[in-house]
Amino acid sequence: MFCYQCEQTAKGGCTKVGVCGKQPDVAALQDLLVYALKGLSLYAVEGRKVGVNDEDVNIFTAEAIFSTLTNVNFDAARFMSMLKKCINLREALKLKVKAAGGNIDFKEDAANLKVTDSVADMVKLGETVGINSDPSIDPDALSLRELLIYGMKGVGAYADHAHILGKEDDSVYAFMQEALAATLNKSLGVNDYLGLCMKCGEVNLKAMEILDAANTGTYGNPVPTKVPLGHKKGKAILVSGHDLKDLEEILKQTAGKGIYVYTHGEMLPCHGYPELKKYEHFYGHYGTAWQNQHKEFAQFPGAILMTTNCIQKPLDSYKENIFTCGLVGWPDVIHIADRNFAPVIERALALPGFDSDLGVKSVMVGFGHNAVMSVAGTVIEAVKNKQIRHFFLVGGCDGAKAGRNYYTELVEKVPSDCIVLTLACGKFRFFDKELGDIGGIPRLLDIGQCNDAYSAIQIAVALSKAFNVGVNELPLSLILSWYEQKAVAILLTLLYLGIKDIRLGPSLPVFVSPNVLNVLVEKFNIKPISTPDEDLKAILG
Repeated sequence: MFCYQCEQTAKGGCTKVGVCGKQPDVAALQDLLVYALKGLSLYAVEGRKVGVNDEDVNIFTAEAIFSTLTNVNFDAARFMSMLKKCINLREALKLKVKAAGGNIDFKEDAANLKVTDSVADMVKLGETVGINSDPSIDPDALSLRELLIYGMKGVGAYADHAHILGKEDDSVYAFMQEALAATLNKSLGVNDYLGLCMKCGEVNLKAMEILDAANTGTYGNPVPTKVPLGHKKGKAILVSGHDLKDLEEILKQTAGKGIYVYTHGEMLPCHGYPELKKYEHFYGHYGTAWQNQHKEFAQFPGAILMTTNCIQKPLDSYKENIFTCGLVGWPDVIHIADRNFAPVIERALALPGFDSDLGVKSVMVGFGHNAVMSVAGTVIEAVKNKQIRHFFLVGGCDGAKAGRNYYTELVEKVPSDCIVLTLACGKFRFFDKELGDIGGIPRLLDIGQCNDAYSAIQIAVALSKAFNVGVNELPLSLILSWYEQKAVAILLTLLYLGIKDIRLGPSLPVFVSPNVLNVLVEKFNIKPISTPDEDLKAILG
C-alpha cells in the first residue's frame, strides 16, 4: 500500500498499515474504487454532452469518493459492494449515452474495469492503480493531481451531507465527474491541474453554501447557546461525527425513553440549532475530538453512534458499544443502514449510564454568520474605536500527532484586545478556555463545523464590505490546522478566493511537492506555523 492523504502519514507515506489503522487490503480497494469512479465519470461527462444526466450516478459519485476519505470506512466488504455498484451504474449509463448518440468508445482501462467476487483479486488489482502506479508522470503534476483528488473527497463529503437533507446543485456533481475523468488524461500538466484545483475550490464553496442552506433550512439558524460539559444521571448515547440528520433521528427515537443524548467532536455545534436544541433530553457535550478519544469512548457508560469520519480504528475494549451509520464502517462493528436506531437504544438501556449528575464547566456555540452579522454594527464600532485590534481565525482539523499544542498556546497568548473565531474539531485544543469578552462580544466565537468555513467566509466578506477594503486588508489572520481531505477542500476554496498569508500546520502536506509548494508560496504566501510567540509578533508587530 501507499497512502499519504492525511497529515499524520508516516515518513512520507504509509506503506505497511495506515497510521489511522487502515489495512493494506482496504487501502487497495479504496484506490480501486477511486479508479473505477474515474471510469464512470468518463461516461457521465459524455452523457451530459448529449443530454443524459443520471441522478443515481451523481449521488453515488459523491458518496463513493467520500467513503475513501480518512477514517470513514475500514470495511473491505463494504468497498466490494460499492465497486460492484459502480460497475453496474457504469454499464447502465453506457446504454443511455449510446442511445442518445454519445461516444462510449473509451479505451482507458478505468472505463472498462471488471469486478469479480474475489476480494483477493480485487486487492491485487487495486495495488496496480494506486498513487505511484504510473512512474512516467511528472512529480509536480502527480502532486497536483492528488491535491485535486483529495479536494474532491472533501467536496463529496459536503455534497453528500447536503443531499441527505434534500439539497443539491448539479454543478457540483458535474465538476466532480469532469475532474475525475480529467485525471485519466496523461497530457495534462502542472498548469492544467492548477486550474482544476482552483476550480475545485470554487465548487467546494458552492457545496458548503448548499450544505449551509440545508442545515439552516431544516434546523434553523444557529443561536448562541451554552452547552454543559458535564453529564446527567441516567442512560446515555453519545453521537459523534458530522451528520445532523442522524442526530435528529436519534433524538426523535429516544424521546421519552429516559436516555440523555450527548455530542462528541464536530457534533458540538448542533446544540445551537433551534430544531435540535428543543429536545429536552439533548443535554451536553462529552469529551474532545482526538486527544483522548479512545480513553473517553472506553469510559463512556452508554452506546456510541458514529455518523461520519471522527475516530481512528476503534479498540476492542469498547467496540461492542459502537454503532455506525451512513457511509461509516469498520469490521465487526454493527452498522445501521436505515436510521432505525433500535439496536443503539437497546444497548444504551442495557449499559449502566451515568450514576450521578456532574456539573463541570460549559462552552458557548452558535456563532454562525447569521448570529455574528446580527451584531455586526457593534463589532464594526469596536474595531473603529480600537477596542478590537485583530481577528484570528484558528481552526481546522484535530489530530493525535505531536505539535498541535501550538494552537492551544497561541489562543492563550492572543492579546486581550483580539477576537478568536474558531470552527471544526481543531477547536478542541482550546474550546473551553475562558477568554472573556470585549464590550459584550465573546472573545472566543465558535462558528461551527468544518463546513461552516462558509460562515467564516461570509463574515470576512461582510466585514470587508463594511470597511471598504479587500479581505486581505482586514485585521484578520487565518491560522489553520489540517488532518484530512475536507480541510484540503477548504484550503482550495480559500486560495480560489485569493486569500493570502495563511499559516498552516502542524506540518505541511507530504503530497505537495517542493515545486508546487513554491508556487503556492509565491502566489498566496502560504507559510508553515512556527511558534506562537513568533507568529503573533509577525502578525501584530
